[in-house]
Amino acid sequence: MNGAIASIGAARRRSALQRALGAAIADALEADDVVEALVNEDGAIWFDRVGGGLERTAYTLSAPDREAAIRLLAHEAGETVGEDRPTLATILPDSAARVQAVLPPLASAPILAIRKRPRLIYRLDDYVAGGIATQAQADRLASAVALQRNIVVAGGTGSGKTTLLNALLAEPSFGGARVVILEDTAELQCVSTNTVQLLTKRTAPEIGLRDLVQMTLRLRPDRIVVGEVRDGAALEVLKAWNTGHPGGLLSLHANSAEDALSRLEDLCMEARTTPPTRLIASAIDMVVFIARREGGRAITEIIDLWDQRGGTR
Repeated sequence: MNGAIASIGAARRRSALQRALGAAIADALEADDVVEALVNEDGAIWFDRVGGGLERTAYTLSAPDREAAIRLLAHEAGETVGEDRPTLATILPDSAARVQAVLPPLASAPILAIRKRPRLIYRLDDYVAGGIATQAQADRLASAVALQRNIVVAGGTGSGKTTLLNALLAEPSFGGARVVILEDTAELQCVSTNTVQLLTKRTAPEIGLRDLVQMTLRLRPDRIVVGEVRDGAALEVLKAWNTGHPGGLLSLHANSAEDALSRLEDLCMEARTTPPTRLIASAIDMVVFIARREGGRAITEIIDLWDQRGGTR
């Protein structure tokens, strides 16, 4: 009986959450091409679409509805929000969508960002058709994946790093590999039927990316893919790549392809005092930089480190 009552209560809360978020966001979460829904302080709703970039919609969401949605999300996560705790990072119930919310006094009105796994996979051919990549760039990336090169995808926030990782994971050469994917939130999809997906855990006891890398090495991976690296766990990823696990992918925030290598070094030095220059030079085969521009996104740089060092690891 108690279980049935709890189930009814949860269903009512989730129905209230759907009403608070409104039909526009509900439809966006069901759309194949929408990867992110953003609601600003003024209530304006923006959608980020695969291949299309960020666009303002004609829809708005009131401040009371935004606050109600945030409080319901906090309740589902077993947390509280308010003036003393004006931020929330959680997962949207019944989905893998990631939610980041901000409340006053950090902002003048509630802010919401909901990022979901896209159902539509943008392939390298689509990048060429959409003017995001040249045919030569797409061919270089496809060849690097087929030859099991370790590739770093770099770019700024909202530049499309995850979408590009998904395009690389859709390449046929991933199909015959055992792939282990490590992420904070489930956003990546792989063509391989032999794929294991592990997620970090923020609640106590916490399990971070470094822990997942160590688990991964006991799961017999052929290729190790990391959704995004933000801390000293970068060192563990590079070590794993450099010990018989070629063909990996990872993404990180950077301002250029060259800067991505410096940022990797900085992240690694959060876990050790000396720069792992030799390890980075040995483990990374290619860096691709994708940028967000006014007219959309574009792959602007590809650095082939494999060729620069004479094709050795």
